[in-house]
Amino acid sequence: MSYLIHVQELKERLDNGDDIFLLDVRESWEYSMAKIDGSVLITLGELSQSFDQLDKEVEIVCYCHHGIRSVDATILLHEQGFHNVKSLEGGIDAWSVLVEPSVPRY
Repeated sequence: MSYLIHVQELKERLDNGDDIFLLDVRESWEYSMAKIDGSVLITLGELSQSFDQLDKEVEIVCYCHHGIRSVDATILLHEQGFHNVKSLEGGIDAWSVLVEPSVPRY
């Protein structure tokens, strides 16, 4: 089973109104520079203390800069019983290049 979702698939699903919780696991300085609209910031370092802020019934897509930290977050959430979680392949950098060029790259 793949835990990855491609940026264009996420964009299509968001455009279709799918109920997806966008979880940004980057640092706050990164979030202040560039983010996907509607996302919520819980840094990877804070995630293990923040499980109660997340709904196990809602699909969660984690993202970071290039997709490495978000894979770690996805695995951590799966281990805690969140089974509908994916990591955004290529992170916000791929989102900026392939979907929304107005989101700054860094």
